[in-house]
Amino acid sequence: MIPTMIVFGLVLGRWWRPALIVAALGWPLLLVTTNVTNVEVGLLGAAGLAVLNTGVGALIHHVALRVVRGLQRQSVQHPVRP
Repeated sequence: MIPTMIVFGLVLGRWWRPALIVAALGWPLLLVTTNVTNVEVGLLGAAGLAVLNTGVGALIHHVALRVVRGLQRQSVQHPVRP
């Protein structure tokens, strides 16, 4: 579960709010439809962990994007001369 939801957050990090909503609703729904768990047991905890892991992936996405953009700005301001 953890790597799956982190990758989900990484891929959809640009749209982090809808990604968190989909994680909160979709992961427990997937667990119920695949008969991993029933409706009464642990769905709130599963939704919480899905949101947390998706949030970590989205945060990594945003940090990496900020680093890349900063490096791009730096290379434009100070071009390397041969």
